[in-house]
Amino acid sequence: MKIVVKGTVQGVGFRPTVYRVATSLGLKGYVLNKGSNVEIGIEEKGKKDEFLNLLMKNLPPLAALDEIEVKDDPISGYEDFRIIMSSEGEKTSVTPVDTAICEECARELFDEDNRRCLYPFINCTSCGARFSVIMNVPYDRANTSMRDFTMCEQCLAEYKNPLDRRFHAQTISCPRCGPKYTLYGRKGEMVDERNPIETFAQLVDEGTLAIAKSWGGMHLICTFDQVNRLRKLRGRATKPFAVMFRDLNAIEKYLELDEREEKLLTSAHRPIVLLDKRSSSDDLSAISPGLGTIGVYLPYSGLHHVLFSYLSSEGIIMTSANISGEPMVIRNEDAFKLSADYFLLHNRRIVNRVDDSVVRCYEGKKFFLRRSRGFVPTSLKVPYKDMILSLGAGENVTSSISKGGNLYTSQYIGNTYHYPTVEYLASGTEQLLRLLGLTMADVDAIGVDLHPRYPTRRYGKQLFEEFSIELVEVQHHWAHAASLMLDRAVDEVVALALDGTGYGVDRKAWGGEILQSRYSSFDRVGSLEEIPLLGGEMAIKDPRRLVFAIFSLLGRDAYTAQFVEEQEAKVLEKLLKKAPKTSSFGRVLDALSCYLGICQKMTYDGEPAMKLERYLAEGERRYEFETYVERTDRKIVMTLPLFDQLAEYRISTEKDKADIAYSFVYALVKKMVEVAADACGTTGISSIGITGGVSYDVPIVRMAESLVKEKGLRFLTHDTIPNGDGGISVGQNAIVGHLRTGNKG
Repeated sequence: MKIVVKGTVQGVGFRPTVYRVATSLGLKGYVLNKGSNVEIGIEEKGKKDEFLNLLMKNLPPLAALDEIEVKDDPISGYEDFRIIMSSEGEKTSVTPVDTAICEECARELFDEDNRRCLYPFINCTSCGARFSVIMNVPYDRANTSMRDFTMCEQCLAEYKNPLDRRFHAQTISCPRCGPKYTLYGRKGEMVDERNPIETFAQLVDEGTLAIAKSWGGMHLICTFDQVNRLRKLRGRATKPFAVMFRDLNAIEKYLELDEREEKLLTSAHRPIVLLDKRSSSDDLSAISPGLGTIGVYLPYSGLHHVLFSYLSSEGIIMTSANISGEPMVIRNEDAFKLSADYFLLHNRRIVNRVDDSVVRCYEGKKFFLRRSRGFVPTSLKVPYKDMILSLGAGENVTSSISKGGNLYTSQYIGNTYHYPTVEYLASGTEQLLRLLGLTMADVDAIGVDLHPRYPTRRYGKQLFEEFSIELVEVQHHWAHAASLMLDRAVDEVVALALDGTGYGVDRKAWGGEILQSRYSSFDRVGSLEEIPLLGGEMAIKDPRRLVFAIFSLLGRDAYTAQFVEEQEAKVLEKLLKKAPKTSSFGRVLDALSCYLGICQKMTYDGEPAMKLERYLAEGERRYEFETYVERTDRKIVMTLPLFDQLAEYRISTEKDKADIAYSFVYALVKKMVEVAADACGTTGISSIGITGGVSYDVPIVRMAESLVKEKGLRFLTHDTIPNGDGGISVGQNAIVGHLRTGNKG
């Protein structure tokens, strides 16, 4: 008989495990990679159950089985059990994710008697680079960038030995035959080839800014005391940087850490995790100024472990090495175009760029700010078979592809307003199609955002024209709601879709929406009151304009004078009549942050609202704010009355700021939940969820959860799909797939 196993079964040591189980039972037959699946042939049909039971008990840690298909297809002529050459076949899944080196490899890394001692490319069948090195499936060495390196006799012997844990490890190598690091200076001159990592560590400790090539891209590295020099170099006046710490003990000196966060930090995925700062520590204040959190992660590659063995620093700033707004650099020759003192580069090609994933924990759930290394490519089950390509929004873009009832999402792509990122979107999408055995001609429909100026929309229209593929437009916040529905396995929800800006069906800028959502349709049952955007996008970068507009509408000119000078006020007054308007929750937070003197200029996306969060986390409901609802074609939660009341309070301390901020936002969320609960009562929907960029703000999510539960309703948050625009392509895909199949869920 033949057994076909589908799922994450290539590149995880699955075939060696099958071999060991089969030989332990004395079976005859074979195992091979076929397409993206594994096929097993067994002569002894009567031992099927015993074989499968033992196999399930001994699955490799990274394996994930979706389906086991048993075929009554007799085989014969085998004298033993063997692993045979891979063959082409159906591609129903993609290669496994990159995972941190395992404990056994980490022990070998510092074993002076081991030939891989301090070898930065150490790995085995259970760990190491996977997605970042693969060109195609089946997952064999010839289909990875390791094909450039011929195994030495010792590695080949391990590769062929069924008792060795590197048996059929496709990326096996050692210092004799594998990739290597070389240290270069800023002009590309070689500095050290014999002990490059040790020299690099010394230079970092001495205060240099340096770039190191990792698995899926390059990182710019420096010690904490060099943060101001790094900011000047990168043009990032206040934007936070990520920090890699030596170990958990080092993290706990600076940051709060609970059991869930620790588990995530030490998992094989090794994401960057947002942690709360300790109130007693000011050492990291310059790394994430004005914020209550900082993104931290632990070493995941051999390089990182070896580097920290030489570093005296217990933590280093480690941020993506790229030209501002463009994708992370992956080619050695491009690294030298970046400003740095030294470059630690290896000679293995990066096939797939993979940024570090960024996660925040909330009540046992994961809020993905960026879902990439360690988590892609993986799949979600969907109830439609059509092959749908969806392309996301404008920033924090991912693409998604459905095939055969599974939905696959690309790695983090980035901000597509920069042309190199659009090229990355195209190449990343084509690679995902290739791994799934698809071409653009196989795609049934393309999902895009409504926004007429999004580069992703233009790319979708280009594909529509070139391949005559159906193009489906999906409203931004509906896609957010659909991504939440798919994440939490529900067919309907009343969603608080809260973010900065999304293009509405009325061609206005939405962002504070209460949507009664199904996959087949949505109803905008409520929203926030619209406020003017003086100068359009300029109002986002300069939140003083928001405050000016709000208090001008309230007739409180004395307050506008506190934020803009007389000449500027005259210009803004002229803009007020024709200014576009938005219902954005994010803009309300920006205005509140500006008014309270927390952040009056945006230097990176979301800065005013992000800096307000620290005050919300520390605040209490000590002030009385009230608002009301106006009825038009929907229920409109009024925001201007809250700002009118805000002007009546005197602010003399930081505690006042925190309590006023909390009380203001609580009143707004309370009224939105009331509108959502009324919609639930009318429709019979039992769940209220929160999605969109604002739903990364934990104090706001806590407010919403408490208020929803008081209503006796179920509260939904994200867990596996990004809350923000990284999840838009997933929502688009689910909507288009359901619409095409006529599924009315």
